[in-house]
Amino acid sequence: MIILALEILYILSGIVSLITGIYSFRDDSLETRFGTGLFWVILSITFIFGRILPAKFVGILVLLMGVLTATKQVKIGSFKEVSEEFKIKKSKAIGNKLFIPVLSIAIFAFVIGQFTSLGGLVGMGIGAIVATISGLIITKASANEAIEEGNRLLQQVGPFSILPQLLAALGALFNAAGVGEVIASGISKAIPTGNIVFGVIAYCVGMALFTMIMGNAFAAFAVITAGIGIPFVYNQGANPAIAGALALTAGYCGTLLTPMAANFNIVPAAILEIKDKNKVIKTQAPIALILLAIHIVLMLVWAF
Repeated sequence: MIILALEILYILSGIVSLITGIYSFRDDSLETRFGTGLFWVILSITFIFGRILPAKFVGILVLLMGVLTATKQVKIGSFKEVSEEFKIKKSKAIGNKLFIPVLSIAIFAFVIGQFTSLGGLVGMGIGAIVATISGLIITKASANEAIEEGNRLLQQVGPFSILPQLLAALGALFNAAGVGEVIASGISKAIPTGNIVFGVIAYCVGMALFTMIMGNAFAAFAVITAGIGIPFVYNQGANPAIAGALALTAGYCGTLLTPMAANFNIVPAAILEIKDKNKVIKTQAPIALILLAIHIVLMLVWAF
């Protein structure tokens, strides 16, 4: 049941990407319409047919997407512009009811994840469907408008939209390759044996740095905990529950500092149409560094 539900959601995601590809191919004002359209169509193929396609073939498709991105063949097309007057008028008419679709995603993800066997990912997908339907009802928009806005948003996010999948795969690859052991070997030469302070600093800073590289604190946690946490923190008497929780949130300090965490740092800039794509990161940087220092102190005080 879970696999079937996920497969349906993946197919729906693929259809959204396919629509964006069609829009891109038909956009005469877009110089790179072939490359842009091909990128989104390839992404749709991986979502719709990924379960039945050979893994190597999917890998080739992903590499092709990387080539299209690296050669700057994926660009934003033209969209129907909405006047500021219309936006203000609609915002006054809708008011706080606009939060209903937004909150429905979180509510469905939580309820289905906690009280059914389907899991949070399926709940989030169902919540997204409910949010789309309720959004159409509240705004009285047409289905065609929803499709056009979905196309606009996906193109604004661009190739960054595939980062979560790639980073999840990267985390598994690093684990299988034994990166944690390599890190442990290198750190052991720099940190004096039994020095708790240096061990905690290396653990927290390592989590932040590796999260910046991978864009995902969960993926970084397995690698850094194996390489630094266990030999230099847990084996020195740290409470695993406290140290582990603080290490994970120390990783999120790195999330605030990297474009690799596209969902948090790049997507908002794209949605808000900020000219400086790194503005979100620059704004968050001072707070992130302060929080990282606080994590180090808290781990030393609470975990030992």
